[in-house]
Amino acid sequence: MSKPTGRISVILIALVAVGLLVFLKPKKAEAPGGAPGAKGPTAAGASAVPAAGGPGPGGAPNGGKGPGGPGGPGGPGGPAVPVTARVLQAERLENSISSSGNVLANEEVEIRSEVQGKISRISFKEGSRVRKGELLVKIDDSELQARALQAQSRRKLAEDNEYRMKMQLKIEAVSQKDYDQALNELNLAKAESQLLRAQLDKTELRAPFGGVVGLKQVSDGAFVSSATLITTLQEIDPVKVDFTVPGKYAGLVKAGQAVNFTIQGADTRYQGKVYAVDPRIDPETRTLRLRAMCPNPAGRILPGAFATVEMPFQTVEAALVVPSQAVSADARGTKVFLFKGGKAEPRPVQAGMRTDSTVQITGGLAVGDTVITSGVVQIRPGSAVTLSRVD
Repeated sequence: MSKPTGRISVILIALVAVGLLVFLKPKKAEAPGGAPGAKGPTAAGASAVPAAGGPGPGGAPNGGKGPGGPGGPGGPGGPAVPVTARVLQAERLENSISSSGNVLANEEVEIRSEVQGKISRISFKEGSRVRKGELLVKIDDSELQARALQAQSRRKLAEDNEYRMKMQLKIEAVSQKDYDQALNELNLAKAESQLLRAQLDKTELRAPFGGVVGLKQVSDGAFVSSATLITTLQEIDPVKVDFTVPGKYAGLVKAGQAVNFTIQGADTRYQGKVYAVDPRIDPETRTLRLRAMCPNPAGRILPGAFATVEMPFQTVEAALVVPSQAVSADARGTKVFLFKGGKAEPRPVQAGMRTDSTVQITGGLAVGDTVITSGVVQIRPGSAVTLSRVD
């Protein structure tokens, strides 16, 4: 290698070494405030503490006096939070199943004629009560009456003939065959007479049970057959209520259980009892069908009405119940806040049955405890509270 080339290499190596030293040399620390040394704002007397009114601990102005902070509303050192409370008392609690159902008549039938003919008389008044066996409709039976007279004459002749044959048979004036033929003719005449009597009875449509007759669908003189609807008859005292419950409650329901229900369009609450339970769960809906009976002496409950049914299946005579909003839950469990000497004191509890608005407390509270029922989200353990209302 020539000497000029060697000198150039040495110079390049020296320059690289100097650059590395400059790059790796530590920088001189700057004073707080962004200027070197003591020439920054802090050296001129500026304070590093936030000015009065600036954000403090807790993310609130004035040194953390915001909600939830030590000095804010709801905090231990803040102003008292107005709340409502309830003094616990033992009360009766019912756990119930709510369902929808339909009102049915206790008995219901469509009045139709079994024989064809013209209506000769309508004896009922629409919407009125009738007794069992009362005549409702009469079908013209003039033709049947004439046939019945013919049958009666043939029967009388057959009876006389049978009697003569019997007497002659005793003296062996006729054979046994002749007597049997006469007896058979008598039996046929009796059967024909009974058949016509039955047809005549069917021309009188009578109430099969006592109840309220519906609107008539025909008029006097109309020709009717078995396909013609004349009216309806319903027994509406008592009435039945059909409803279903989820199949998982099948082991808790039985005949004799009380039910409460209301009907659409009325606020009156009615009571009844379950008298029949379907022996199978519907495989499509997974529900169990039940039927209850309810007295209806005033006739205010009409068949076909929609019913909202509640069936209690568990009753606690002395239960402690609090509003749902008074109970809160976190990772450590369920708790409520008690009012103790103007402070909010947390108390872990065990919850039992729940409804839309209440929770049963099975452990952690006693009769006489004052439970805070509103403002729960604003208070913390030890928060100062004032009672605006006590239930």
